[in-house]
Amino acid sequence: MNKQWTDTFRTEIENFKGAIGSFDKGEIDRKAYKGVSGGLGSYAQRDASKHMLRLRLPGGRLTLERLKFLAEVVEREQVGRMKLTTCETIQLHDLSANQVPALMAEAVGCEIYTKGGGGDNPRNVMSSPLSGVQPGEAFDVVPYAEAVTKYLLSICRDIRMPRKLKIAFCNGVDDCVHSAFRDMGFLAQPDGTFALRIAGGLGAARPSMGVLVEEHVNPREVLYYVRAMVDTFCAHGNYENRANARTRYMQDTLGPDGLKEAFLKNVAARKAEGGLELKDLESPASIARDNSGTADHPRAIPQKQVGMYAVKYHPIGGLLPVEKPRQLYELLKDIPGAEVRIAPNETLYIINLTAAEAEKVIAATEDSAATEFEHSVACIGAATCQQGVRDSQSVLRTVVKAVREAGIPDGALPKICISGCPSSCAAHQAGAMGFQGGVKLVDQKPQPAFKMFLSGTDELGAARFGQEVGTVLEADLPALLAELGKAAAAAGQGWAQWSESHAAERDAIIAKYA
Repeated sequence: MNKQWTDTFRTEIENFKGAIGSFDKGEIDRKAYKGVSGGLGSYAQRDASKHMLRLRLPGGRLTLERLKFLAEVVEREQVGRMKLTTCETIQLHDLSANQVPALMAEAVGCEIYTKGGGGDNPRNVMSSPLSGVQPGEAFDVVPYAEAVTKYLLSICRDIRMPRKLKIAFCNGVDDCVHSAFRDMGFLAQPDGTFALRIAGGLGAARPSMGVLVEEHVNPREVLYYVRAMVDTFCAHGNYENRANARTRYMQDTLGPDGLKEAFLKNVAARKAEGGLELKDLESPASIARDNSGTADHPRAIPQKQVGMYAVKYHPIGGLLPVEKPRQLYELLKDIPGAEVRIAPNETLYIINLTAAEAEKVIAATEDSAATEFEHSVACIGAATCQQGVRDSQSVLRTVVKAVREAGIPDGALPKICISGCPSSCAAHQAGAMGFQGGVKLVDQKPQPAFKMFLSGTDELGAARFGQEVGTVLEADLPALLAELGKAAAAAGQGWAQWSESHAAERDAIIAKYA
């Protein structure tokens, strides 16, 4: 961002010191404070004396410079918790009121901007985490995610949208970024263009697949489409009812065809004005070096650059151990082109490694999830989040322990997605098995429980939302999962095969608990 923009941002941070100080003293309430803090990427936690700060990372890129910053901050400020998010960001938790604005300002030095990290703003722009190094990709989409980020930040002070806007770029291999149901989803095509879907989204009400509005977007014209989406949302979004103030509701008010027409009209108008073409975009460097070795490990992923590897690391629950940024930085700091990418499933990928380097990173990340089930996704949960209903993290730890103790083999249970409330921060509706925090009446008394969803998928070209199959008491989740896993294992099948071929048995087990 240019100096004028960053100077204005620094002024906003200085002014924010007064607001967070007033909140800390009890002079303003949570609602009023949230209206101020969210736009700068920070929220008070359930314990109002503690705060979260969301570090905006376009495309989930933790460059070496950013990794060093993170390591130094965690050590100096004694940050107790870090959370990887499904929007490819990192959240610092349990911060004091004094720490938040200071860290906002310091992060600017390595081009981490918390501006727009919350509130009614364009959020972190996502891209496929292995973009640029993944075999079979159409092309590297990272430069477009970064260009859109800069553009949105440059205009965010001049627009007032009804709610947030989420944009994702998919490289055409898999759709872990959920381009099929984002507010804007750009899918890279083999011919060098993007297919574009708009007005999709998750949530308790009206989960929607995006509307296909263009099959061949010229990548150099991406900003025209982004601006047109902002224009369309501002013109037709709901400013009166926040519950209905997401782009997906425009499918109801305008109809899919009417939405497409209105959007493309705004695209044409912006193109007529001109000035938003992208030029001379550069992909992050992918370094080809001594490739004589071979990394033979399940977490070592061959890159499209021959002899180079990415290493997969998934801290359970997306809770990144506080010592890990320093460990990774010391390993990577002298490796040309090495960087860390945050994936939407709360996984880290360390890319551009030789076989020997990959082996060292694997050794330093032995605490990674060991099975498909342990790669499960959970939001930060009600113990921390103001909006939370159930403690997703505690539940995940409990069921992982139960599955381990039951001896369930890898593959017999799928990765599950646990959201602590209807907001779907863990994308539970897009998982093979998902859970949404709530309550269930037992003897007319509300008990902690989760709505259960089955058979969702984010598979490229076949995305669908899971179907609600009942509500399970929180206390029964370990037993339910253990019984399902044992049944699949007894049949000698993985979850996907067993769930389809033994649907009646599966449903009977679920019915015992739901």
